Amino acid sequence: MQTQTRYYTPEEYLELEEKAEYKSEYRDGEIVPMTGGTTNHNKIALNFAAALKYGLKKKNYDVYIGDVRLWIPRYRQYTYPDVMVIQGEPIYTGANTTTVMNPLLIAEVSSKSTSNYDQSDKFLYYRSIPEFQEYILINQYQHHVMQYVKTDDCKWIFTEYEYESESDILKLQTIDFQIDFSDLYEQVNFNQSIEE
Repeated sequence: MQTQTRYYTPEEYLELEEKAEYKSEYRDGEIVPMTGGTTNHNKIALNFAAALKYGLKKKNYDVYIGDVRLWIPRYRQYTYPDVMVIQGEPIYTGANTTTVMNPLLIAEVSSKSTSNYDQSDKFLYYRSIPEFQEYILINQYQHHVMQYVKTDDCKWIFTEYEYESESDILKLQTIDFQIDFSDLYEQVNFNQSIEE
């Protein structure tokens, strides 16, 4: 016996999400519950967001963490990136301020269950956002970061960072900002890496 998948309109999803006790993503008609994050996942996202917030102080950028929703109209996707940076004013969808559409930079802290999706389909969806210029994927199980940067001729350049010393630095290309690996991974204990 085959169960039939229920498809929802974006409006139905938003209505359900307002009342839900946990967050879900919307993927072109399907509602996908989000898994809970590990403490390491949370520490890394917070370290990165806090450093960005401080580093971009009094500049024309806003930094958002996982509670702000992103709408990607071309692919009919609602998602909650771990960290987003918007240059200038946020562009909202709808009448409220819960959902934005114009991040310049997105960072995701990858887990074993999300790593492939973060690098493939999710990155494809993000690339349809006109303002989107830089994508940072941070591994929560080891010192490892992948950086994708959009060039002026709309190509994406990939750089991989593997931790070799305390002085290793992740340098953003679209924003005047850099962070030491020791600060990015501050208080992260890889021995406690339990799959989410």
